[in-house]
Amino acid sequence: MAIYDNLKLNHQLCFALYAATHSLTRAYRSSLEPLGITYTQYLVMLVLWETDGISVGKIAQRLELDSATLTPMLKRLESAGFISRVRNQKDERIVEIKLTEAGQNLQHEISQVQYGVACQTGLSDEEFNQLKDTLHRLVDTMSNCEVRQK
Repeated sequence: MAIYDNLKLNHQLCFALYAATHSLTRAYRSSLEPLGITYTQYLVMLVLWETDGISVGKIAQRLELDSATLTPMLKRLESAGFISRVRNQKDERIVEIKLTEAGQNLQHEISQVQYGVACQTGLSDEEFNQLKDTLHRLVDTMSNCEVRQK
């Protein structure tokens, strides 16, 4: 029996975030699978649709992943025909990721997937945006705390 009220599972922000993330990821997974991409590949594509032709390092930074985790994912996206990997002409150590025509065209179908998942949340547009903004603020705050602790 929990002696401390703050140790109850339903009082945990971490558990609420974990459970919500798991639910959202499941919803995306089932909608993305017929299109031939995974949830993490979807995140990479989102970055590329915002900024095509950026380096692996910048994608990794944007998604808060390390390059070693990202590389196999990029290879699968390349095999699927959605991206191409090109060495930077000025610095061959840098690999830039460019969308193919198929990768650009996938954006239209993915837009509908995202809309569908957003509808599944049952949140109004205002609630959806407020929650998203609050979570971004939480990530920024937690990241700043980590930096100060180092």
